Amino acid sequence: MGVLNNKEDYVFWRLAYFFISEQGYRIIQLFENQKELWLEGLENKKAPIVRLLRQDLDWSNSMQRDIVFTASNGEKVRKQVGRGELSVVNIYISQFPPVDEYEYRLESPFIFPQGNKTSVSSVLLTSDQYESGFKALSAKLEREVSFSIHDEYSEQDVNAQKKATLDFAIQMAKKEKEIFTNGKPFFTYLFMIVQVAVFLLLELQGGSTNTSTLIKFGAKFNPYIIEGEWWRFITPIFLHIGFLHIAMNTMALFFLGPAVERIFGNIRFLFIYLFAGISGVIASFIFSPNISAGASGAIFGCFGALLYFALIYPRLFFRTMGPSVITVLVFNLIFGFTVSIVDNAGHLGGLAGGFLAAGIVNFPKKKKPFLQVLFLMVSAAIVYGSLFYGFQQSETGGNESATMMLAQEYIKQENYDQAYDVLTNYVEKSSQPSAEVYFALSFIEIKLGTLNEAKSHLLKVIELDPDLPEAYYNLALIYLEENDIMKARENAKRAAEIKPSQQEYAELVQELNRLLPSSGEGE
Repeated sequence: MGVLNNKEDYVFWRLAYFFISEQGYRIIQLFENQKELWLEGLENKKAPIVRLLRQDLDWSNSMQRDIVFTASNGEKVRKQVGRGELSVVNIYISQFPPVDEYEYRLESPFIFPQGNKTSVSSVLLTSDQYESGFKALSAKLEREVSFSIHDEYSEQDVNAQKKATLDFAIQMAKKEKEIFTNGKPFFTYLFMIVQVAVFLLLELQGGSTNTSTLIKFGAKFNPYIIEGEWWRFITPIFLHIGFLHIAMNTMALFFLGPAVERIFGNIRFLFIYLFAGISGVIASFIFSPNISAGASGAIFGCFGALLYFALIYPRLFFRTMGPSVITVLVFNLIFGFTVSIVDNAGHLGGLAGGFLAAGIVNFPKKKKPFLQVLFLMVSAAIVYGSLFYGFQQSETGGNESATMMLAQEYIKQENYDQAYDVLTNYVEKSSQPSAEVYFALSFIEIKLGTLNEAKSHLLKVIELDPDLPEAYYNLALIYLEENDIMKARENAKRAAEIKPSQQEYAELVQELNRLLPSSGEGE
């Protein structure tokens, strides 16, 4: 009888070894008597929890009571792991089946009555029915469960199998812990210090929300990038616009950066962070003409690196940080798409960049040459293609928004000659410049003293936009300069009609009315 009992004890540990070593399960509960074992395997959605019980069953009533206990304990596990629903496969390993009717208790799952969220499907393995028991278990797990079983096992055989199982479980747990200890967060804190220091510098040099200051210190400004200032793909990572921006990004980096740096190590984290940041700026360069800055792309790159971690270690990811990471990522993406001032292109570019960068460097001491080369080639192709497309589409001659931004920047600097060159170059290349372009050009021409050209362009503005009061007002001033009082008054009156609240328009009309009699003209 003792030898037969050893057989069931051996099957208990051999089955545990099968789940842990071959199916990727891990131990979540091992009872003191070492006759009951709970395993978790998130990869198998049909059976994320397996419960093994080595117990000789006598009556089916005791089996039913145990099934209810299993469901109750399963409900506690469900709440701990935060799952909406949980399936438990409950495996009994008994020398003999119960002496009375028991089959009906195994036919359908038992549902825990409080909430109906935990179900228990039970399988019975007995000494003379292992083959049929394995078939039933394989059907519930939707994967083959089978191994050879001898008639007799010694106690030493059982202890050897138990030791192999527990040693393997311990070894796997150590390997999992090692993944999170590849580096201490050095660069995370360095980047936090640098971006705060640069923010304070911006505030001292004119303000972090001042456009000229941002451009001066290297914000993403498409026209300057097109002119060859390639470093603007890097410098925006360290600049921030306003206190809220720097506060949110510093906080996000504080919570997210250390996890990524511990997983990938310091040098790999440095590459991931910078590559993701640059990728975010490139995406913003392609899809957004606005001035932009911030570490958001690099921070989203940390999310991307964690998604790569999820790709390689799905069970470990979802068992540890997965649910919270995905929740925060989804929240940030939704927030980005609902707030107009957020540079979503930069965020998505950074997310993709972080994922690709993680694939290029992989994990410390875990080389995957083919996969890494593949990620490198894909990344190079995407970066090259994106830059080629961006420069083709965003040339000053082909992008009105970028043209106007550059011209306005030159105007602020009172560099009218360069502003004039930018706008005339655009007008020559564009098939249909807007009224805003012609108006800006006329403003520059007035500053340069070329009034005939300015007048011609203001007439073009009025042709394109008859309701722009500034165009009529400036045209009135030019006509006044030419001593054509009638036309000056005509345009001034039109400006005042469109915008009667503008005092200077009304004052000009009054001034011209006073001048008319002296010019010999009637009203």
